[in-house]
Amino acid sequence: MSPQRPLQELLEATEPAWPAVQRWIAEAKNSVEVLPAEEAQRIQFLVETQVTTRSPMGAVIYHTGGLLIDQGWLRVLGSGHAKLPRSMPAWNRGRSTTPEGQPLGFLLIADDVVGGFFALDGGALGAGKGEVFYFAPATLRWEPMNGMKYSQFLPWSFNSNLADFYKSMRWPGWEREVAALNGEQALSIYPFLCTKEGKNIANCSRKACPVSEVYSLNVIELPKQLASRKE
Repeated sequence: MSPQRPLQELLEATEPAWPAVQRWIAEAKNSVEVLPAEEAQRIQFLVETQVTTRSPMGAVIYHTGGLLIDQGWLRVLGSGHAKLPRSMPAWNRGRSTTPEGQPLGFLLIADDVVGGFFALDGGALGAGKGEVFYFAPATLRWEPMNGMKYSQFLPWSFNSNLADFYKSMRWPGWEREVAALNGEQALSIYPFLCTKEGKNIANCSRKACPVSEVYSLNVIELPKQLASRKE
């Protein structure tokens, strides 16, 4: 294992990515709320993640507590904030790593209110090229995002037609329900979106629930149950 680089080696002075990320945000078609970073947290989590601020990911971790996109529907993880207490490294502990901290071949970077999760592939999801995959609650599968990397994922989230991407997972008045959630919550939806009965989300029960419980159910438990039924 290579030695951990100190903060000074992670702060990029000549070509920082933050100005580019700021420009993307300023030009965004979707609403983007930039949550301010807290000094001690941003230092701690940048060092823990070991990415430099020359990269958009390092810039988001160091300069933001996270990003709330499209009225909070999509949450991009940063260094944590009261509105989005989950920092990227803290959220990944025990999920994309073993309890001992060994990587499992992916890195969680963002999620949405209906129980979908975005991750960078380190080999567990695809070819291990650092491309973005989306865990779709309607299929219970990690699906590739057309080969995009993190630096492409951010502009996509800022400018893509999210209403079209989520066209089967939105309902009349979703804005009001999403506004009532905080970044520690997602919606527990029943019948499950992966079932025939759950195809019309407007008719489903939707309840605020800890996002950790939604992750455990959607990403771990339901796929296991589905696999056991096929055996």
